[in-house]
Amino acid sequence: MSSLPTSGSARVERLTAEAFTVPTDAPEADGTFAWDSTTLVLVRVSSEGETGTGWTYAPAATAAVIDEALAPVVCGATALDVGGAWASMVRQVRNSGRRGLVGYAISAVDVALWDLKARLLGLPLHRLLGAVRTEVPIYGSGGFTTYDDRQLTEQLTRWTVDQRIPRVKIKIGESWGTCVGRDVERMRRAREIVGPDVQLFVDANGAYGAGQAIRVMDDVRDLDVRWFEEPVSSDDLAGLRHVRERVTADVAAGEYAGDLFEVRGLCASGAVDCLQLDVSRIGGITEWQRGAAVAAAHNLQVSGHCGPHLHAHVAAATPNLRHLEWFHDHERIETMLFDGTLDPSGGTITPRDDAIGHGLTFRDDAADPYRMTP
Repeated sequence: MSSLPTSGSARVERLTAEAFTVPTDAPEADGTFAWDSTTLVLVRVSSEGETGTGWTYAPAATAAVIDEALAPVVCGATALDVGGAWASMVRQVRNSGRRGLVGYAISAVDVALWDLKARLLGLPLHRLLGAVRTEVPIYGSGGFTTYDDRQLTEQLTRWTVDQRIPRVKIKIGESWGTCVGRDVERMRRAREIVGPDVQLFVDANGAYGAGQAIRVMDDVRDLDVRWFEEPVSSDDLAGLRHVRERVTADVAAGEYAGDLFEVRGLCASGAVDCLQLDVSRIGGITEWQRGAAVAAAHNLQVSGHCGPHLHAHVAAATPNLRHLEWFHDHERIETMLFDGTLDPSGGTITPRDDAIGHGLTFRDDAADPYRMTP
Protein backbone atom coordinates (compact mmCIF):
# COMPACT_ATOMS: atom_id res chain seq x y z
CA MET A 1 0.00 0.00 0.00
CA SER A 2 1.37 3.43 -0.90
CA SER A 3 1.62 6.23 1.62
CA LEU A 4 -1.13 8.84 1.59
CA PRO A 5 -0.40 11.27 -1.25
CA THR A 6 -0.42 14.98 -0.56
CA SER A 7 -3.33 16.89 -2.05
CA GLY A 8 -2.92 17.16 -5.80
CA SER A 9 0.44 15.39 -5.90
CA ALA A 10 -0.60 12.04 -7.38
CA ARG A 11 -1.12 12.10 -11.14
CA VAL A 12 -2.47 9.44 -13.46
CA GLU A 13 0.66 8.12 -15.09
CA ARG A 14 -0.66 5.41 -17.37
CA LEU A 15 -3.95 4.16 -18.80
CA THR A 16 -4.43 0.96 -20.80
CA ALA A 17 -7.47 -0.75 -22.31
CA GLU A 18 -7.85 -4.38 -23.41
CA ALA A 19 -10.75 -6.52 -24.60
CA PHE A 20 -11.54 -10.13 -23.71
CA THR A 21 -14.30 -12.21 -25.31
CA VAL A 22 -15.55 -15.11 -23.19
CA PRO A 23 -17.89 -17.80 -24.61
CA THR A 24 -21.05 -18.45 -22.64
CA ASP A 25 -21.43 -21.80 -20.91
CA ALA A 26 -24.55 -22.45 -23.02
CA PRO A 27 -26.46 -20.53 -25.71
CA GLU A 28 -28.24 -17.55 -24.13
CA ALA A 29 -31.18 -15.43 -25.29
CA ASP A 30 -33.82 -13.11 -23.95
CA GLY A 31 -36.91 -11.71 -25.62
CA THR A 32 -35.10 -9.61 -28.23
CA PHE A 33 -31.48 -10.78 -28.47
CA ALA A 34 -29.34 -13.94 -28.53
CA TRP A 35 -25.63 -14.39 -27.84
CA ASP A 36 -22.96 -17.04 -27.34
CA SER A 37 -20.15 -14.86 -25.98
CA THR A 38 -19.64 -11.70 -23.94
CA THR A 39 -16.86 -9.13 -24.30
CA LEU A 40 -15.33 -7.46 -21.27
CA VAL A 41 -13.29 -4.30 -21.87
CA LEU A 42 -10.75 -3.82 -19.08
CA VAL A 43 -9.13 -0.53 -18.09
CA ARG A 44 -6.09 -0.11 -15.85
CA VAL A 45 -4.91 3.27 -14.55
CA SER A 46 -1.71 3.73 -12.56
CA SER A 47 -0.28 6.32 -10.16
CA GLU A 48 2.48 6.21 -7.54
CA GLY A 49 2.81 2.44 -7.61
CA GLU A 50 -0.91 1.68 -7.39
CA THR A 51 -3.18 0.43 -10.17
CA GLY A 52 -6.93 0.85 -10.39
CA THR A 53 -9.05 -1.49 -12.47
CA GLY A 54 -12.37 -0.89 -14.17
CA TRP A 55 -14.36 -2.61 -16.86
CA THR A 56 -17.49 -2.59 -18.94
CA TYR A 57 -19.35 -5.16 -21.03
CA ALA A 58 -19.27 -3.76 -24.55
CA PRO A 59 -17.89 -4.28 -28.06
CA ALA A 60 -14.10 -4.49 -28.36
CA ALA A 61 -14.15 -1.18 -30.25
CA THR A 62 -14.70 0.45 -26.86
CA ALA A 63 -11.00 -0.08 -26.14
CA ALA A 64 -10.07 2.04 -29.15
CA VAL A 65 -12.31 4.87 -27.91
CA ILE A 66 -10.54 4.73 -24.57
CA ASP A 67 -7.07 4.75 -26.13
CA GLU A 68 -7.76 7.45 -28.71
CA ALA A 69 -10.23 9.80 -27.00
CA LEU A 70 -10.06 9.33 -23.24
CA ALA A 71 -6.47 8.42 -22.37
CA PRO A 72 -5.08 11.78 -23.58
CA VAL A 73 -7.25 13.77 -21.14
CA VAL A 74 -7.01 11.35 -18.21
CA CYS A 75 -3.26 10.78 -18.22
CA GLY A 76 -1.67 13.57 -16.25
CA ALA A 77 -4.89 14.36 -14.39
CA THR A 78 -4.91 14.52 -10.59
CA ALA A 79 -5.58 10.96 -9.48
CA LEU A 80 -7.70 11.95 -6.50
CA ASP A 81 -9.97 14.24 -8.52
CA VAL A 82 -12.16 11.62 -10.17
CA GLY A 83 -14.92 14.12 -10.81
CA GLY A 84 -12.55 16.37 -12.70
CA ALA A 85 -11.35 13.52 -14.90
CA TRP A 86 -14.94 12.47 -15.54
CA ALA A 87 -15.89 15.98 -16.64
CA SER A 88 -12.86 16.12 -18.94
CA MET A 89 -13.89 12.85 -20.58
CA VAL A 90 -17.43 14.07 -21.17
CA ARG A 91 -16.18 17.29 -22.75
CA GLN A 92 -13.73 15.35 -24.90
CA VAL A 93 -16.45 13.24 -26.53
CA ARG A 94 -18.87 16.07 -27.35
CA ASN A 95 -18.69 15.47 -31.09
CA SER A 96 -18.65 11.67 -30.75
CA GLY A 97 -21.88 11.42 -28.77
CA ARG A 98 -21.97 10.66 -25.07
CA ARG A 99 -24.41 7.73 -25.02
CA GLY A 100 -23.85 4.16 -26.16
CA LEU A 101 -20.38 2.79 -26.80
CA VAL A 102 -18.66 6.06 -25.85
CA GLY A 103 -20.55 6.07 -22.56
CA TYR A 104 -19.41 2.51 -21.92
CA ALA A 105 -15.82 3.67 -22.41
CA ILE A 106 -16.23 6.54 -19.93
CA SER A 107 -17.81 4.09 -17.47
CA ALA A 108 -14.87 1.69 -17.50
CA VAL A 109 -12.33 4.49 -17.00
CA ASP A 110 -14.38 6.07 -14.22
CA VAL A 111 -14.57 2.79 -12.28
CA ALA A 112 -10.81 2.34 -12.66
CA LEU A 113 -10.22 5.88 -11.36
CA TRP A 114 -12.39 5.30 -8.30
CA ASP A 115 -10.56 2.05 -7.60
CA LEU A 116 -7.22 3.85 -7.98
CA LYS A 117 -8.26 6.65 -5.64
CA ALA A 118 -9.35 4.20 -2.96
CA ARG A 119 -6.07 2.30 -3.27
CA LEU A 120 -4.00 5.49 -3.03
CA LEU A 121 -5.88 6.40 0.14
CA GLY A 122 -5.71 2.86 1.53
CA LEU A 123 -9.49 2.52 1.80
CA PRO A 124 -12.11 -0.01 0.71
CA LEU A 125 -14.09 1.66 -2.04
CA HIS A 126 -17.43 1.50 -0.21
CA ARG A 127 -15.87 3.35 2.73
CA LEU A 128 -14.50 6.04 0.43
CA LEU A 129 -17.96 6.43 -1.14
CA GLY A 130 -19.64 6.49 2.28
CA ALA A 131 -21.36 3.19 3.04
CA VAL A 132 -24.94 3.20 4.30
CA ARG A 133 -25.26 -0.59 4.59
CA THR A 134 -22.94 -3.56 5.12
CA GLU A 135 -25.00 -6.04 3.06
CA VAL A 136 -26.29 -5.49 -0.48
CA PRO A 137 -29.44 -7.47 -1.41
CA ILE A 138 -29.16 -9.37 -4.68
CA TYR A 139 -31.43 -11.42 -6.92
CA GLY A 140 -30.47 -14.37 -9.11
CA SER A 141 -30.85 -13.49 -12.79
CA GLY A 142 -30.75 -15.75 -15.82
CA GLY A 143 -33.48 -18.17 -16.83
CA PHE A 144 -32.73 -17.55 -20.50
CA THR A 145 -35.35 -18.35 -23.12
CA THR A 146 -32.92 -20.86 -24.64
CA TYR A 147 -32.87 -22.98 -21.47
CA ASP A 148 -34.64 -26.30 -21.42
CA ASP A 149 -36.39 -27.57 -18.30
CA ARG A 150 -33.26 -29.21 -16.90
CA GLN A 151 -31.17 -26.06 -17.24
CA LEU A 152 -33.87 -23.88 -15.73
CA THR A 153 -34.41 -26.27 -12.83
CA GLU A 154 -30.71 -26.55 -12.07
CA GLN A 155 -30.14 -22.80 -12.12
CA LEU A 156 -33.15 -21.87 -10.00
CA THR A 157 -32.41 -24.65 -7.54
CA ARG A 158 -28.80 -23.58 -7.17
CA TRP A 159 -29.85 -20.03 -6.36
CA THR A 160 -32.75 -20.76 -4.04
CA VAL A 161 -31.61 -23.96 -2.32
CA ASP A 162 -27.81 -24.05 -2.49
CA GLN A 163 -27.23 -20.29 -2.16
CA ARG A 164 -30.49 -19.39 -0.37
CA ILE A 165 -31.20 -16.39 -2.61
CA PRO A 166 -34.85 -15.37 -1.99
CA ARG A 167 -35.38 -13.51 -5.29
CA VAL A 168 -34.96 -14.87 -8.85
CA LYS A 169 -35.61 -13.59 -12.37
CA ILE A 170 -36.21 -15.35 -15.67
CA LYS A 171 -36.42 -14.06 -19.23
CA ILE A 172 -39.74 -13.96 -21.08
CA GLY A 173 -40.98 -12.38 -24.32
CA GLU A 174 -39.32 -15.10 -26.38
CA SER A 175 -38.78 -14.23 -30.06
CA TRP A 176 -40.10 -10.69 -29.78
CA GLY A 177 -43.22 -11.74 -27.93
CA THR A 178 -44.36 -14.35 -30.43
CA CYS A 179 -44.19 -17.32 -28.01
CA VAL A 180 -46.52 -16.17 -25.23
CA GLY A 181 -47.69 -19.70 -24.51
CA ARG A 182 -44.16 -20.81 -23.72
CA ASP A 183 -43.56 -17.62 -21.70
CA VAL A 184 -46.53 -18.45 -19.48
CA GLU A 185 -45.50 -22.09 -19.24
CA ARG A 186 -41.98 -21.15 -18.16
CA MET A 187 -43.25 -18.71 -15.53
CA ARG A 188 -45.48 -21.39 -14.10
CA ARG A 189 -42.61 -23.86 -14.12
CA ALA A 190 -40.33 -21.33 -12.38
CA ARG A 191 -42.88 -20.80 -9.62
CA GLU A 192 -43.22 -24.57 -9.23
CA ILE A 193 -39.42 -24.94 -8.88
CA VAL A 194 -38.81 -22.12 -6.40
CA GLY A 195 -41.94 -22.56 -4.32
CA PRO A 196 -44.31 -19.94 -2.87
CA ASP A 197 -41.87 -18.06 -0.65
CA VAL A 198 -39.29 -16.94 -3.23
CA GLN A 199 -39.98 -13.68 -5.04
CA LEU A 200 -40.40 -14.27 -8.79
CA PHE A 201 -39.21 -11.61 -11.24
CA VAL A 202 -39.54 -11.58 -15.04
CA ASP A 203 -37.84 -9.58 -17.79
CA ALA A 204 -39.30 -9.17 -21.28
CA ASN A 205 -36.44 -7.00 -22.61
CA GLY A 206 -38.93 -4.82 -24.45
CA ALA A 207 -40.43 -7.69 -26.44
CA TYR A 208 -44.12 -6.97 -25.89
CA GLY A 209 -46.54 -4.26 -26.82
CA ALA A 210 -48.29 -2.60 -23.89
CA GLY A 211 -51.60 -4.40 -24.29
CA GLN A 212 -49.87 -7.73 -24.78
CA ALA A 213 -47.76 -7.23 -21.64
CA ILE A 214 -50.88 -6.51 -19.58
CA ARG A 215 -52.63 -9.62 -20.90
CA VAL A 216 -49.60 -11.79 -20.09
CA MET A 217 -49.59 -10.57 -16.50
CA ASP A 218 -53.34 -11.16 -16.24
CA ASP A 219 -52.75 -14.77 -17.33
CA VAL A 220 -50.27 -15.35 -14.48
CA ARG A 221 -51.89 -13.27 -11.76
CA ASP A 222 -51.94 -16.31 -9.48
CA LEU A 223 -48.10 -16.60 -9.63
CA ASP A 224 -47.51 -13.40 -7.62
CA VAL A 225 -44.89 -12.00 -10.02
CA ARG A 226 -43.26 -9.11 -8.14
CA TRP A 227 -41.06 -7.49 -10.82
CA PHE A 228 -41.83 -6.90 -14.50
CA GLU A 229 -38.76 -5.54 -16.25
CA GLU A 230 -39.02 -3.77 -19.59
CA PRO A 231 -42.46 -5.10 -20.51
CA VAL A 232 -42.17 -2.76 -23.51
CA SER A 233 -39.21 -0.89 -24.94
CA SER A 234 -37.59 1.40 -22.39
CA ASP A 235 -37.91 4.16 -25.01
CA ASP A 236 -41.70 3.87 -24.83
CA LEU A 237 -42.35 5.87 -21.67
CA ALA A 238 -46.10 6.10 -22.31
CA GLY A 239 -46.25 2.33 -22.83
CA LEU A 240 -44.32 1.65 -19.63
CA ARG A 241 -46.65 3.92 -17.69
CA HIS A 242 -49.70 2.26 -19.26
CA VAL A 243 -48.49 -1.17 -18.16
CA ARG A 244 -47.49 0.10 -14.73
CA GLU A 245 -50.99 1.42 -14.10
CA ARG A 246 -52.59 -1.94 -14.90
CA VAL A 247 -50.41 -4.69 -13.42
CA THR A 248 -49.65 -5.63 -9.83
CA ALA A 249 -45.95 -6.32 -10.40
CA ASP A 250 -43.52 -3.43 -10.05
CA VAL A 251 -42.48 -2.18 -13.49
CA ALA A 252 -38.75 -1.52 -13.91
CA ALA A 253 -36.58 -0.02 -16.64
CA GLY A 254 -33.53 2.20 -17.01
CA GLU A 255 -30.65 -0.15 -17.77
CA TYR A 256 -29.91 1.70 -21.03
CA ALA A 257 -29.95 5.17 -19.50
CA GLY A 258 -26.80 6.90 -20.69
CA ASP A 259 -27.00 10.18 -18.80
CA LEU A 260 -29.03 12.17 -16.28
CA PHE A 261 -31.43 13.45 -18.91
CA GLU A 262 -32.62 9.93 -19.69
CA VAL A 263 -32.83 9.21 -15.97
CA ARG A 264 -34.92 12.33 -15.43
CA GLY A 265 -37.26 11.35 -18.26
CA LEU A 266 -37.89 7.88 -16.83
CA CYS A 267 -38.48 9.22 -13.34
CA ALA A 268 -40.63 12.23 -14.23
CA SER A 269 -42.86 10.29 -16.63
CA GLY A 270 -44.19 7.95 -13.98
CA ALA A 271 -43.03 5.04 -16.13
CA VAL A 272 -41.38 2.91 -13.43
CA ASP A 273 -41.79 1.72 -9.86
CA CYS A 274 -38.05 1.14 -9.56
CA LEU A 275 -35.31 2.67 -11.70
CA GLN A 276 -32.54 0.46 -13.02
CA LEU A 277 -29.06 1.95 -13.39
CA ASP A 278 -25.97 0.36 -14.92
CA VAL A 279 -22.50 1.49 -13.80
CA SER A 280 -21.01 0.09 -17.01
CA ARG A 281 -23.26 2.20 -19.27
CA ILE A 282 -24.33 5.41 -17.58
CA GLY A 283 -20.86 6.85 -17.02
CA GLY A 284 -19.40 4.84 -14.18
CA ILE A 285 -19.77 5.27 -10.45
CA THR A 286 -19.73 9.06 -10.76
CA GLU A 287 -22.89 9.26 -12.87
CA TRP A 288 -24.53 6.27 -11.17
CA GLN A 289 -24.52 8.17 -7.88
CA ARG A 290 -26.03 11.23 -9.52
CA GLY A 291 -28.66 9.09 -11.24
CA ALA A 292 -29.59 7.52 -7.91
CA ALA A 293 -29.99 11.01 -6.46
CA VAL A 294 -32.36 11.99 -9.28
CA ALA A 295 -34.39 8.87 -8.55
CA ALA A 296 -34.46 9.70 -4.85
CA ALA A 297 -35.83 13.16 -5.68
CA HIS A 298 -38.76 11.34 -7.36
CA ASN A 299 -39.19 9.03 -4.35
CA LEU A 300 -37.92 6.04 -6.33
CA GLN A 301 -35.56 3.25 -5.40
CA VAL A 302 -32.82 2.08 -7.76
CA SER A 303 -31.63 -1.38 -8.74
CA GLY A 304 -28.16 -2.16 -10.08
CA HIS A 305 -28.26 -3.77 -13.53
CA CYS A 306 -25.89 -6.70 -14.22
CA GLY A 307 -22.12 -6.56 -13.52
CA PRO A 308 -22.56 -7.33 -9.82
CA HIS A 309 -18.97 -6.61 -8.79
CA LEU A 310 -19.02 -3.32 -10.66
CA HIS A 311 -21.96 -2.27 -8.51
CA ALA A 312 -21.23 -3.81 -5.12
CA HIS A 313 -19.46 -0.85 -3.52
CA VAL A 314 -21.58 1.98 -4.90
CA ALA A 315 -24.69 -0.04 -4.07
CA ALA A 316 -23.51 -0.24 -0.45
CA ALA A 317 -23.23 3.57 -0.48
CA THR A 318 -26.66 4.31 -2.01
CA PRO A 319 -29.48 5.05 0.46
CA ASN A 320 -32.33 4.38 -1.99
CA LEU A 321 -31.00 1.05 -3.28
CA ARG A 322 -33.49 -1.80 -3.60
CA HIS A 323 -31.23 -4.58 -4.85
CA LEU A 324 -28.55 -5.65 -7.30
CA GLU A 325 -28.76 -8.11 -10.19
CA TRP A 326 -26.63 -11.25 -9.75
CA PHE A 327 -26.60 -11.86 -13.51
CA HIS A 328 -25.40 -15.33 -14.48
CA ASP A 329 -23.36 -14.29 -17.52
CA HIS A 330 -21.45 -11.52 -15.75
CA GLU A 331 -20.96 -13.09 -12.34
CA ARG A 332 -19.54 -16.15 -14.11
CA ILE A 333 -17.04 -14.02 -16.05
CA GLU A 334 -16.09 -11.97 -13.00
CA THR A 335 -15.49 -15.14 -10.99
CA MET A 336 -13.36 -16.58 -13.81
CA LEU A 337 -11.22 -13.49 -14.39
CA PHE A 338 -10.89 -11.85 -10.97
CA ASP A 339 -9.66 -12.90 -7.55
CA GLY A 340 -11.61 -11.55 -4.59
CA THR A 341 -15.16 -12.03 -5.86
CA LEU A 342 -18.02 -11.98 -3.36
CA ASP A 343 -20.31 -14.72 -2.03
CA PRO A 344 -24.07 -14.33 -2.72
CA SER A 345 -25.16 -16.94 -0.17
CA GLY A 346 -28.18 -15.83 1.80
CA GLY A 347 -29.23 -13.33 -0.84
CA THR A 348 -26.74 -10.56 -0.07
CA ILE A 349 -23.16 -9.65 -0.89
CA THR A 350 -20.87 -7.83 1.53
CA PRO A 351 -18.06 -5.60 0.21
CA ARG A 352 -14.90 -6.42 2.09
CA ASP A 353 -13.41 -4.15 4.74
CA ASP A 354 -10.09 -5.99 4.65
CA ALA A 355 -9.26 -5.10 1.02
CA ILE A 356 -8.57 -1.71 -0.47
CA GLY A 357 -10.28 -0.41 -3.60
CA HIS A 358 -12.98 -2.69 -4.94
CA GLY A 359 -10.99 -5.64 -3.63
CA LEU A 360 -10.64 -7.43 -6.96
CA THR A 361 -7.44 -8.44 -8.75
CA PHE A 362 -7.54 -9.19 -12.45
CA ARG A 363 -6.12 -12.61 -13.36
CA ASP A 364 -4.14 -12.12 -16.55
CA ASP A 365 -3.25 -15.80 -16.68
CA ALA A 366 -6.92 -16.81 -16.64
CA ALA A 367 -7.84 -14.09 -19.14
CA ASP A 368 -5.12 -14.69 -21.72
CA PRO A 369 -7.06 -17.33 -23.70
CA TYR A 370 -9.87 -14.79 -24.22
CA ARG A 371 -7.71 -11.77 -25.06
CA MET A 372 -8.58 -10.03 -28.33
CA THR A 373 -5.65 -8.78 -30.36
CA PRO A 374 -5.90 -5.22 -31.71
